Amino acid sequence: MNRKWWHDKVAYQIYPKSFYDSNGDGIGDIPGIISKLDYLQDLGIDIIWLSPCYRSPLADEGYDISDYYNIDPRFGTMEDMECLIAEAKKRGMYILMDLVVNHCSDEHEWFRKACQDPDGKYGNFFYLRDKTQGRLPTNWRSYFGGPVWEDLPGTDKQYLHVFHKKQPDLNWENPQVREEVYKNINWWLDKGLGGFRIDAIINIKKALPMHDYAPDREDGLCSMDAMLREAHGIGEFLGEMRDRTFRKYDAFSVGEVFNEKPEEIADFIGENGYFSTMFDFNETVFGASEKGWYDAKPITPDDYKKCCFQSQARVGNTGFLSNIIENHDEPRGVSRYIPQEDCSLESKKMLAALNFMLRGLPFIYQGQELGMENAPFSSIDEIDDISTLHEYQTALQAGLTPKEALRAVLRYSRDNARTPMQWTNQKNAGFTTGTPWLKVNPNYTRINAADQLEDPDSVRSFYKRLIALRRHPDYKETIVYGALEPVWEDRHNLMAYYRKGDKTLLVIGNYQRTEQSVILPQAYKKVLLNNYPDISCEGSTVCLHGYQLLILEL
Repeated sequence: MNRKWWHDKVAYQIYPKSFYDSNGDGIGDIPGIISKLDYLQDLGIDIIWLSPCYRSPLADEGYDISDYYNIDPRFGTMEDMECLIAEAKKRGMYILMDLVVNHCSDEHEWFRKACQDPDGKYGNFFYLRDKTQGRLPTNWRSYFGGPVWEDLPGTDKQYLHVFHKKQPDLNWENPQVREEVYKNINWWLDKGLGGFRIDAIINIKKALPMHDYAPDREDGLCSMDAMLREAHGIGEFLGEMRDRTFRKYDAFSVGEVFNEKPEEIADFIGENGYFSTMFDFNETVFGASEKGWYDAKPITPDDYKKCCFQSQARVGNTGFLSNIIENHDEPRGVSRYIPQEDCSLESKKMLAALNFMLRGLPFIYQGQELGMENAPFSSIDEIDDISTLHEYQTALQAGLTPKEALRAVLRYSRDNARTPMQWTNQKNAGFTTGTPWLKVNPNYTRINAADQLEDPDSVRSFYKRLIALRRHPDYKETIVYGALEPVWEDRHNLMAYYRKGDKTLLVIGNYQRTEQSVILPQAYKKVLLNNYPDISCEGSTVCLHGYQLLILEL
């Protein structure tokens, strides 16, 4: 594998709206991010990914872009963005932006021109079909519910939107669309951007000609997965984009890739891959049901272990995965992967290390380093996320009571991760002097950055130690490039694996509250990390406390 500048880095995702508000309007902003760069540098962060802060009507919280060349005034100015890039560079850090090019906003100039002249140049920027009374062009279901087809205002046509109706899909089959995308990417890279996280990219290739699939719910519609399974040829688009943009700048790119076919992994992230890396979503999609969130199967510790090891085996040495516990589209990881009654400092640290030490690039989502938890929303009226609102209606239609439906969707709500960052134990968690745009989790009085900065036993201090271990000159080669080999795979509620390079490290997590013992295959030289103050050994037998995590050098 050719070694790249980003292989040994640690990344951190910021959701700008909820990170830090510098002007008291209740919305996080770019000047707020600049003011916290030293906090991130102290943690050990190298790469910062910003969720969208382009101009947008925020129908899907910025993933509906109305102007790719401007910053939304809610978040600041282009001068603020240029300042952020420069200030990050001073600290040896790289800024990534979101590349959202499967769709744009219905308020984008291109779409407005398509409405004015659907048969003209800009009509071909989108997927338009003639309107037929009583029949849709296809029976595909949008990711946010309902048909993917909407009437094109002022015309006798309909347009395709696989996400929200205010997010019309761009027609990547049109070379003019691709040229506009590449021009925009290069414009940002010329500004000094380190690269991009590429949103929902698998959706840019549609199976043509479009047609119906077997319905999978009583609404007569089918999941988008049915179409994606039939779509082939996305590589032509992605290879062209790589060659015209990222490769020229040696830029970092991480793909949000779902539904990839096994034979395509090398194409996506191999030596000549479309992207530098792609996220591992094996754990986040586990237990999903075609019926909806209300029918999803909760993940167990053994399930989590299997998901991680399956992903590692699937990719092997082909390339690098980007490993996550949570992001802006998921609930808080400690609330998802740890039984509620067992959520503690020890279990949060264990989960952190088990994920962080996997082969690949670690991504930390804002507040994850503090062990932030799901929010106790008490009413659907407190929810902002369009996906959660849709799933709530789906649960009601399936016969759940409002109370049951709320409980079901709150486990997975994206708003859990979008509550304001908890900086202090002061009003509004120190996020804003105004009224926060989304409810602050009331546990900020006991979970906040200010307290954890001063506490050597805090979750944040543990993450800082993990990051320091990853870049330690004695262990960096093994942790970054070493092989991963699972061990004791059949042991219930135990997750353990070797990292083997010029050193041999053993990572062990007792994924339960009760003790269990393991017999080490050989003596250990050194305890590199332990989330308890002690290690209980008798000969080669180690007795692990509940949720104890050990990283041993053998």
